[in-house]
Amino acid sequence: MPSIADFESMLAAGRDNALLRFSLGNEYLKAGNAGKAAEHLRRAVEHDPKYSAAWKLLGKALTDTESWEDALAAYRQGIAVAEARGDKQAAKEMGVFARRIMKQLGLESGD
Repeated sequence: MPSIADFESMLAAGRDNALLRFSLGNEYLKAGNAGKAAEHLRRAVEHDPKYSAAWKLLGKALTDTESWEDALAAYRQGIAVAEARGDKQAAKEMGVFARRIMKQLGLESGD
């Protein structure tokens, strides 16, 4: 299983793409570094704006850093992407997370 160092060396070698950034983000999140994870996940969705799994993980990383508005925006974008792709399960999961954040922020679901 590749490590953060392995992924970072691939990135340093110029192999920058959505999957590599997603993998780095995922590993940083597992290591407890949500801020660094969010950086890589933002790059993943820049590479591939239709990457619903990256939007979902970005929302989680931003939630972990308590960047509530950014996390909500990531989940909303991810829901739109997932629905457009017919990925109902991912859209549903992100909807649950988005509603939790809206509740935390004191927003009604109609806002």
